[in-house]
Amino acid sequence: MRKIPALSFPRWRGSSNLTRFPPARERRNFRVTLLALGLLAAWHSEAANLSDVYRQARKNDAQFAAAQAAYKAGLEKLPQGRALLLPSVNLSASARQVDSDSATGSYGTRGVSVGLSQPIYRKQNLEALEQAKLQVQVVDAQFRQAEQDLMLRVAQAYFDVLLAQDNLATAEAQKSAIAEQLALARKSFEVGAATIVDTHEAQARYDATVAQEIAAGNDLEVKRRALEKLIMAAAPHLAVLAGGVGVSLPQPNDMDAWVSQARAQSLSVTTSQYLAEIARREVERQRAGYLPTLDLTASLSDSHNDSPTGGDSQSAAIGLELGWNLYQGGATGSLVREAVANKERAAFDLDNSTRQAELDARQAFLGVVSGAARVSALEQAVVSSEAQLSSTKLGLEVGVRTAVDVLNAQQALYTAKRDLAAARYDALLSGLRLKAVSGVLAEADLAAVDALLKEGQ
Repeated sequence: MRKIPALSFPRWRGSSNLTRFPPARERRNFRVTLLALGLLAAWHSEAANLSDVYRQARKNDAQFAAAQAAYKAGLEKLPQGRALLLPSVNLSASARQVDSDSATGSYGTRGVSVGLSQPIYRKQNLEALEQAKLQVQVVDAQFRQAEQDLMLRVAQAYFDVLLAQDNLATAEAQKSAIAEQLALARKSFEVGAATIVDTHEAQARYDATVAQEIAAGNDLEVKRRALEKLIMAAAPHLAVLAGGVGVSLPQPNDMDAWVSQARAQSLSVTTSQYLAEIARREVERQRAGYLPTLDLTASLSDSHNDSPTGGDSQSAAIGLELGWNLYQGGATGSLVREAVANKERAAFDLDNSTRQAELDARQAFLGVVSGAARVSALEQAVVSSEAQLSSTKLGLEVGVRTAVDVLNAQQALYTAKRDLAAARYDALLSGLRLKAVSGVLAEADLAAVDALLKEGQ
């Protein structure tokens, strides 16, 4: 467990009388310090489960924070699209001083005018509004995908730390067991009950295990730093998988059902569908450049002229304004062709997203199913390896096995234990990925994994 750094508490000035209370501000700072200390101690003393780490990452992960900002920005597309159908009001004012050689001489003019324009028919604005609605759907799907991506990244980092801890513990246990064999080989050689070959073999195995232990320790440090990057805090003490935890098969246990669900509900497919529809409407919006526009306009002006022949004037006008851009140098046609090409690209992107979702669903499904079978097989392998080690040790005692045989049996046992831990983590991650690619991964799925965890040592 990490040591909590020493904290310096405020020193109260004033009388040395111990019954004197500190000032209110000092007492408040003292309580805040104690509260922070209590929260820090709780975070480091209690084992954090997967949901705890996810909630911490949701608050502090920079990548997810960027997704939140993008979501907020994307929501503004809708009011921007609506604004194209609402009236616009313009105010203008002017003041001029005119110097003239004529009889009027020098004089000043002042004026103010207000203009209003209300679109009545602008096809491109109608299409832009529909595009804005679709863009809001896009950012919503992208944000939900960012949430699921964060869950997977947290789960990956969490299980990476657990696996690194298991590898380090395995290396330490293996080193301890080989050290016993090395001491036994040396003692047997001294009394003439064994050859120097057994001692050299045990020493070589011991040295190799020491190197593995160092590498495992370094790997654990790296994995903890990767977890800290997500939560922006020191890696807490993590809950570990309970012993004998099995891996449940997907429900329904039907690959085609999951593939169909991924094709229909995958957030990447949903996003591509919205983008394809936006591209289709962009073609219509650009083609609307060939059509006329009709606006309701109104204006009100008030001007004053200081010249001898001038005076004050006011005017008000209201009417309809028809516009039609008959030719713009070929720009409209070019924009239409560009939009058509982008529409085709969006269709291909949608097809690619659908195929990728199907492939990911198949891979994740097979990962869960094969993972469950692999976990079961490795559990039996551990049992068999333990029995083999016991038999080999007994054989060494009666003289039918060598120390090298014991070392090999120990190596097989620790390898099986290491592979079993990795298989369990991979199968659980495959289950989360299967739900993610199907668009249904939620915090409840993390809570289901929490139920398989226990307080670590």
